[in-house]
Amino acid sequence: MPVIISQSMFDEAENSMSRSPGACNTMGTASTLDCMVEALGMSLPGAAAIPAVDASRRRAARLSGRRIVGMVQEELRMSQILTRDAFENAIIVNAAIGRSTKFILHLLAIAGRIEVPLTLSDFDVLSQNIPLLANLKPSGEFLMEDFYYAGGIPAVISQLRHKLHDNVIQCNGKTLSENYVDASIFNPLVIVPAEQALIKDAGTIVLRGNLCTDGAVIKPTTTPALLNHQARAVVFENIENYNQRINDPQLDVTPDDILVLKGTGPRGYPGMPEVGNFGMPLKLVQQGVRDMIRISDGRMSGTAFGTIVLHVSPEATVGGTLALVRNSDIIELNCHERRLTLNVSEEELARRKEQWRPPLLDYPRGYTHLYIQSVEQAHTSADLNFLPGKSGGHIQREPHPE
Repeated sequence: MPVIISQSMFDEAENSMSRSPGACNTMGTASTLDCMVEALGMSLPGAAAIPAVDASRRRAARLSGRRIVGMVQEELRMSQILTRDAFENAIIVNAAIGRSTKFILHLLAIAGRIEVPLTLSDFDVLSQNIPLLANLKPSGEFLMEDFYYAGGIPAVISQLRHKLHDNVIQCNGKTLSENYVDASIFNPLVIVPAEQALIKDAGTIVLRGNLCTDGAVIKPTTTPALLNHQARAVVFENIENYNQRINDPQLDVTPDDILVLKGTGPRGYPGMPEVGNFGMPLKLVQQGVRDMIRISDGRMSGTAFGTIVLHVSPEATVGGTLALVRNSDIIELNCHERRLTLNVSEEELARRKEQWRPPLLDYPRGYTHLYIQSVEQAHTSADLNFLPGKSGGHIQREPHPE
């Protein structure tokens, strides 16, 4: 049963959550992206997980500044480091550390900016059969500080070398093989050897089906019994509707149901906020329920945990099938077969689509207007559509005619 605490106890707990400067001390989004950058070869080896208060962080910053100057002198460009092989390495390494799902959006956007072909399906294919090696919160026991002192990304790479492209050039001018040849695990409770993997297949699951024709994602490090489940939908049309109803003791919902939240995608809730890990009904929490399948077109914080389907694409606001889901429809989640299906006939879906009207997005001017008009869907990165493509350092100018 839930424990009732006072406001002062809550405040004390909240004020004690972060005891130093720096990013979240779990494998949240910030730590995930630090690790992603090192796996790409764009930060110095071992730099990803250094705690903010450790003296090595200052040393790494100073060495990074020197190395940037060296890269300019050597004409070592990002385009030479950020190759397709480097992106594949980043996907594999991030699968092994229990990463945030948001790294998918960021990596797709980076690939688009530098014109490296990368698709949502690549995350599914490349991260299959990748073991979970990092025992880190939110899905494990330890924190990022422990991860660093256990060996950090170098230790993880040492266990994955046979799966990685080890001849890629990294920002210090050396290959991955050269940079991590002596890497070791210093604490096997925090970073386990590959043969003792916490989960044998920890890669991102990319779902397909009539409910997400362009894809959706889910982390497998969640409640195993819910990864293959069929149940009726309890639908919230938008975040306001959710806030009004979720704590209603009369809400028609059971622990076996599937919660569906619409209108939280790139356009529908401009910016695709971190509401994908929306909370469960209060009356079920009071009964001791700790997890349910939740589906949305939004994203969630890397510190969140649960059986949560995210990034449903196309989003509800642009008329994706998610927009057509109604209360008591049957939804099937089958992670083994990578399917997310709304069990409604094509004829009925066509009828609902004819009746559907897009929500009014009343942003007639300013950046929000530009964003809504330009943002891409989640399966292609949720970047603005005029940003992909390399930016050259030379601007061609025509001489003024005489």
